[in-house]
Amino acid sequence: MSAPGGPPANGAPSPAAIRKATLRRAAVAVGAGALGAAYLWRTNPHEPGHLLIPCPFRWATGLLCPACGGTRMAYDLMHGDLVGAFHDNAVLLALGVPAAAYMTGRWLYAGLRGRRFRARLGARGNAVVLGIAAVWMLVRNLTG
Repeated sequence: MSAPGGPPANGAPSPAAIRKATLRRAAVAVGAGALGAAYLWRTNPHEPGHLLIPCPFRWATGLLCPACGGTRMAYDLMHGDLVGAFHDNAVLLALGVPAAAYMTGRWLYAGLRGRRFRARLGARGNAVVLGIAAVWMLVRNLTG
């Protein structure tokens, strides 16, 4: 039997420990995101010569990967240019950003309630995501 306020008898973390870990991870993520956003705010990825991480897939193959344009898209969104962000990576903007926001919201909601949340895709979900990514990559590279 566990002591009041302590971990459950089965060795699983207590709801309070899960809440604390969720808040700590969220604070680290917000801090890292704020630092990245502050740097990106004044670093225009549309212009050459800035210190930004290049896409390793594009460096190795010369082709655009499904996420290429994500940095430019984030820059455009921060500066209120929705049309430019859509032009940089339409699929990432239309599907990736809402999916990431949904999963982050679910993780925070569960964590603050003292529960664990692990996003899982089944075989069909994986096939859909990989299929969309493959089709998007082909369309981007074939249409120029």
